[in-house]
Amino acid sequence: MKTTKSNETVNPSNAGNSLSSLIYNPTFRSVVFQVLTVAVIGYFLYIIVNNAVTNLNDRGISTGFGFLDREAGFGISLALIEYDETYSFGRTFFVGLLNTALVSILGIILATIIGFIVGIARLSSNWIVSRLAAVFIEIVRNVPPLLQILFWYFAVLQALPSARQSLSLGEAVFLNIRGLYFPKPVFESGSWMIGIAAIIAVALSIAVYVWAKKKQALTGQQTPVGRITLGLCIGLPVIAYLLAGMPVSADYPALKGFNFQGGITILPELFALLIALGIFTAAFIAEIVRSGIEAVSHGQTEAAMALGISQSKTLKLVVIPQAMRIIVPPLTSEYLNLTKNSSLAMAIGYPDLVSVFAGTTLNQTGQAIEIIFMTMGVYLGLSLLTSWLMNIYNNKVALVER
Repeated sequence: MKTTKSNETVNPSNAGNSLSSLIYNPTFRSVVFQVLTVAVIGYFLYIIVNNAVTNLNDRGISTGFGFLDREAGFGISLALIEYDETYSFGRTFFVGLLNTALVSILGIILATIIGFIVGIARLSSNWIVSRLAAVFIEIVRNVPPLLQILFWYFAVLQALPSARQSLSLGEAVFLNIRGLYFPKPVFESGSWMIGIAAIIAVALSIAVYVWAKKKQALTGQQTPVGRITLGLCIGLPVIAYLLAGMPVSADYPALKGFNFQGGITILPELFALLIALGIFTAAFIAEIVRSGIEAVSHGQTEAAMALGISQSKTLKLVVIPQAMRIIVPPLTSEYLNLTKNSSLAMAIGYPDLVSVFAGTTLNQTGQAIEIIFMTMGVYLGLSLLTSWLMNIYNNKVALVER
């Protein structure tokens, strides 16, 4: 019995065809091109960083983040956390970060309020109101934000009187060229009850809001949630304040020498930056609100009016909720722009992150690479956080398809 062994031969043309098909495969080529792109960018960044590190070493400047533990040796005019010259450069980073966050948050709130008011006024049937809103928008949004900051700081606030000739509201609030001064609350023993009452008031307000929404969905009846929330948030802390024996006093500002001492001070730099960025961003938000409202079908308004719903309630309950689906995405971009525009604070000396950390700290340490990367990372993080929060809200107001 003979066994026949067949010899298998490889056809070279088959190997060439498989290689050719692999090369012309879109998925394979996209992966290869992406890998090459990442490699080229990585090599380019490596060359830049390596050259920068070499230049710093040649000048006797060490690299790394050890400088954050060294004593800063300079003061900061506004600090939301405890700080003096003996603290480290790492502390200056957090002071600048909080000051930037303060301007961004307050600016977003101010710009949103003004923007919605002006945007609705732009659509008013009153010719004067509509024209005034249009003039406001066209003037403000076509003037660079830096010039507006300088205008508010030098042309408006620097024209205020000196400390001795301060504008006063009673004996508690004073306004002068050095800032706005008002009483500072001093919490004494037992004031914790007020904090607990405030937390309970917020929790009850949320519960009332959820209950009112369910009630409206089932019965169509509305509940005055705003008035109930206002009553809870004011009434409960006041009751706790009285029951605890009024444990909160006030530290009033007083003129001592050439300046006021005590109380809370709002620096003119903070006020100018906040007003300028808030108004500048509000002009763009107003146009976003106007376009969002006009995108809602006019038939919705006519149907609401036919049911006897007042014009204010029609705007609040019918038009605005539908317009928010259009307003929110571009509104997010304006919030991001306001946060990034806060870096213009250096022009008037407001101690934000760029001024304190990427300015004074960089000049004293020379750690340019580390400081610039940390500063860029902060603005990137703030932008991503804002986008994430706005995306959550956008998902809630988005139209749900069934």
